[in-house]
Amino acid sequence: MTATGLLSVEKQGRHRYHRLATPSVASMVESIMQVASELEPAGRKLSIGPKDAALRQARTCYDHLAGQLGVSIADGLMRDGYVELAGDAGIVTNAGIARLTAIGMDVRRILERTKHSGRVLCRPCLDWSERRPHLAGMLGALICEHSIQQGWIRRLPGTRAVQLTPEGERAFREGFGAQLA
Repeated sequence: MTATGLLSVEKQGRHRYHRLATPSVASMVESIMQVASELEPAGRKLSIGPKDAALRQARTCYDHLAGQLGVSIADGLMRDGYVELAGDAGIVTNAGIARLTAIGMDVRRILERTKHSGRVLCRPCLDWSERRPHLAGMLGALICEHSIQQGWIRRLPGTRAVQLTPEGERAFREGFGAQLA
């Protein structure tokens, strides 16, 4: 299907993610689904991603934030021109450095550490529940660490889920441009 142009492949580390190549391919699949739904009686609904609502809303992915919260942070930072993500790489703009510093994050420290550690400063990480990118790399880890230290999120025992606090909701909206449900 890739060779015929119906699917495109995106590499992320050792993983390969396949997606529909064009909007016209999506329309074709939706048309087939419409015909199939008319022929077949309603069956069991397919559920994608975590069944636990807390995991879907906000969780850690290794050392950075994921779920609806993580994707919303990435969306806000990209929309406002603070971060640029493309393929398997990302950059933090000068405006982004200034914004994150104003929020209280020591971005200059991680910029220096990036030079010596070999770890990527910023990159997209495909979110398995939202199917859109959240922020990984040293920047993603810094945002997660800072959010915990400020009391914006709390780890839930025995799970990767984190709980968003009322102060955190305000901080993510005002500081990161996150549009939370």
